[in-house]
Amino acid sequence: MRAVVIDGTGGPDVLRLAEVARPSRVNAECLVRVVAAGVNPIDAKSRAGGGAAAAFAEFPVILGNDFSGVVVETSHEASPIQPGDDVYGMTMVPRFGGTYAEYIAVPAMFLAKKPRSLTHVEAAAVPLAALTAWGLVVDVAKVHDRQRILIHAGAGGVGHFAIQFARFFGAVVVTTGSARNADWLRSLGAAQVIDYTSTRFEHEVHGLDVVIDLVGNSHDETGVRSLGVLRPGGLLITVPSAALWPTMVADAASLGVRATGYRVPADGGTLSVISRLLESGEVRVFVDHVFDLAEVSQAHAAIESGHTRGKLVLRVAGE
Repeated sequence: MRAVVIDGTGGPDVLRLAEVARPSRVNAECLVRVVAAGVNPIDAKSRAGGGAAAAFAEFPVILGNDFSGVVVETSHEASPIQPGDDVYGMTMVPRFGGTYAEYIAVPAMFLAKKPRSLTHVEAAAVPLAALTAWGLVVDVAKVHDRQRILIHAGAGGVGHFAIQFARFFGAVVVTTGSARNADWLRSLGAAQVIDYTSTRFEHEVHGLDVVIDLVGNSHDETGVRSLGVLRPGGLLITVPSAALWPTMVADAASLGVRATGYRVPADGGTLSVISRLLESGEVRVFVDHVFDLAEVSQAHAAIESGHTRGKLVLRVAGE
């Protein structure tokens, strides 16, 4: 099969198209023919030597966590997922093979039926970002009616889902973003958009219940500054590596607030719930750009620019 591999970590130029062996399904796994694969910041970080790179046992490595495609083989005859079904989901590199490939073998519990209202390209943009956003908003923040929440980097893949989930559950959402994205962010449900290029968010808001930081403290001390806009007992959730801010929990406690990191699980059951919101139109996915599989280096350069809106997707095969 065709796949994009890396033979070592480095810049986007280390990504190359290759012919590799098709994976074999074992135990309760399904074999899926990949139609499209999402591109996420964790892919670029791992390629560059951060992210999951410390767990790379040997090269070459196939990156990619998101996918949408068609089931080729399933684990047993009575499985609710059968050959020919359109499915989507996320896997976890490097414990499992990556999705920048024509086929993947993936545990059935990582899968959900693809929403009929979405193309494979649109569906491939959903899993990792939407599951992360759901975990942040629903599982950790437990966002509810009238809660006040600030979401940094609202225009990104995770951010644009987090805004919609928080709005769906009745929260008052503030987000940071550029002026060019302001109207779009409001259309997703943000009550207030703070232009981070011209305004310090701590000058605009205070007494918040929750801050979801998708930027990270290593950039302009976004995390430290976020602690100061929380109410007593409020919660900061940071997604970029907590290792870059080892005193996070202690810093929060010293100010009378709470802080935690977050890591997303590959959960097909939760993805099925998200599917219903996508089917109903309550939540929508935005695909900024679609690249052919051979254009993966350009996709990584784009994701590393930090200026994409929504998600980037690789087209692996025809719909």
